[in-house]
Amino acid sequence: MAPREDPLEAFLTMMAAERGAAANTLAAYRRDLEGARSALGDLAGADAEGLASLAEHWASLSASSLARKCSTLRQFYGFLVDEGLREDDPSPALPRPRTRRPLPRLLSREDVMRFLAQAEDEAHSGESGPVRLLALLELLYGSGLRASELVALPLAGVPRDTPFLHVQGKGGQQRMVPVSTRARAALSRWLAVRGEAAGSRFLFPSRGSSGHLTRIRLFQLLRDLAVRADLDPARVSPHVLRHAFATHLLEGGADLRVLQTLLGHADIATTQIYTHVDSARLVALVNERHPLARRQA
Repeated sequence: MAPREDPLEAFLTMMAAERGAAANTLAAYRRDLEGARSALGDLAGADAEGLASLAEHWASLSASSLARKCSTLRQFYGFLVDEGLREDDPSPALPRPRTRRPLPRLLSREDVMRFLAQAEDEAHSGESGPVRLLALLELLYGSGLRASELVALPLAGVPRDTPFLHVQGKGGQQRMVPVSTRARAALSRWLAVRGEAAGSRFLFPSRGSSGHLTRIRLFQLLRDLAVRADLDPARVSPHVLRHAFATHLLEGGADLRVLQTLLGHADIATTQIYTHVDSARLVALVNERHPLARRQA
């Protein structure tokens, strides 16, 4: 790094290059850091007392906004320490608002199975619409894709000889996502009725301006299917199915780090939202699996 480079700019460059932060994320980081610099002056050289004073400047902010600003500054000072630009990290002096990230709505395994069964029944007609919906649903629940990732999947990314999809996630980050046997079968059925689709490069093409199925249309299709499956449509969305994928994997014993990779999360803290397994199950798990359980009288 150049000796006189602005630490703020260096931090943003690192976030873009090494962590693949998206443009909107970088813009939010910049606003938070420039706002703090306006209050403190020399942001890179600020001490603990200075950071503590930010609580007064941010007194009118909501808890979530305050938490975001503090998170940005903690990452910034961690970067300065890592780069040797300062020896101490004053960020513990920042206010720590108590926030609880709301959990997405959750479908039980039975709900998901009913949802899939309805899609499978309708796909027996062989019509392109129901067959496409079954493929979309299998990939959402079977691979945990984001809606934006799913609708924009390129045809070239469909697995041929390996059970993996090549997905471009947030910030342009590439990852490989396993595709279940069920999802591969649904994809094969969809490809058979999809045909050439006027030479579209997308797996789920559309005549719209984007060239592919939109997230809004995907949301509508799932809500309509929920009604036909006798499920409350208000409980169903692409993200709810992604959440069900993650939660059910964890309940089955999946490792949190593996799940982080599958979901494409840059930070393990984001993945930890999916660890809300009920307390009774956790107690039973300890009683059954902990080594000391075998030594109980």
